[in-house]
Amino acid sequence: MKTYLLVPTLLFLTITQSCKNKDTVEQDTEKFPTTTITQLDTFTTVDYVSEIHAIQNVEIRARVNGYLDKIHVDEGATVTKGQLLFSINNKEYVEELAKAKALYRSAIAEVNAAELEYKNVTQLSDKKIVSSTELSLAKSKLEAQKAKMEEAQAHQSYVEIKLSNSEIRAPFNGTINRIPHKIGSLISEGTLLTSIADNESVYAYFDLSEKEYLTYARNLKNDSANSKIVSLILADGSTHEYKGVIETMEGAIDGNTGNIAFRAKFPNPQKLIKHGASGKVRLNKRYDNVCLVPQKSTFEIQDRMYVYVVNKENKAVMRKIECQARLPHFFILKNGLSVGETIVLDGVQNIKENMVIQPQITGKNNLKKDLELKNSYV
Repeated sequence: MKTYLLVPTLLFLTITQSCKNKDTVEQDTEKFPTTTITQLDTFTTVDYVSEIHAIQNVEIRARVNGYLDKIHVDEGATVTKGQLLFSINNKEYVEELAKAKALYRSAIAEVNAAELEYKNVTQLSDKKIVSSTELSLAKSKLEAQKAKMEEAQAHQSYVEIKLSNSEIRAPFNGTINRIPHKIGSLISEGTLLTSIADNESVYAYFDLSEKEYLTYARNLKNDSANSKIVSLILADGSTHEYKGVIETMEGAIDGNTGNIAFRAKFPNPQKLIKHGASGKVRLNKRYDNVCLVPQKSTFEIQDRMYVYVVNKENKAVMRKIECQARLPHFFILKNGLSVGETIVLDGVQNIKENMVIQPQITGKNNLKKDLELKNSYV
């Protein structure tokens, strides 16, 4: 009788122990947040070192010789077009102009006299009193006197220009830079007096590789308005408060560097940015229908990037991936994962290969929040 009772008892104990083991396994299995790979549109930014130039920046040089008589502005002053900047002693040019005017008046008088003589000879020739040869000589004399008058007039205009060049005026509205010469300095023709820059707007010149240019050209075709809008990162890392626009590019790719130069224009009403400043132009790079992998889901082994993929048996399997771009919180996937696959979102440092886990799916809204946060920083 005891023999028959022993079998059910052993069966009951076996079932009970099995249930306990199952409960123990479930208690030992750790919970990890997971996420599903999906596709969406996003963008990233790329910075390019740029050279910054004022929209106008020219050197002011002397066009005549003489001593620097007066300096009417100070270094760093804001001037308007036509404002007097420098005066070069002009006494000799005043005297030269007076002489030129006298020569011109004398030439006019000689022309008048030659005209009277030609008129008289013409009347005598009509009456056959003088020969036609004398008439031709009178006419030639008149033409010669007119030529001398024109020469005297041209010389007077030339001296007037030289006299006017003794006063140097601003060619446009701008800011005066350093003034190397002081009052009393002997100035020669071509001497640099200063330079003037119009910083109301600035140009930023930067280079793109041929591959980057082709990508930009395609983006420009699909979204021309947004593709041309760029930002300027200043030398201290701050972002210029005004957006810029890419206006033009070179017509050829540099054969030595393989780059092509672009020019962007930025408003600068407060004149914060100066000619010759340094900075970086930031372009938006658009990605359509790409997969994003959260950075905290990844880990590296010997310079290769991996994630843990959760299979149907809830095992975490290590998978190598490749990424094509980096965002503040995500990687843009190049290959290694497919849409719909589930990966471990956080805590990958606590997982081992083929470890059984309890997945806790993280909603897509949380990932979208992270992506929106990333976009707000751009």
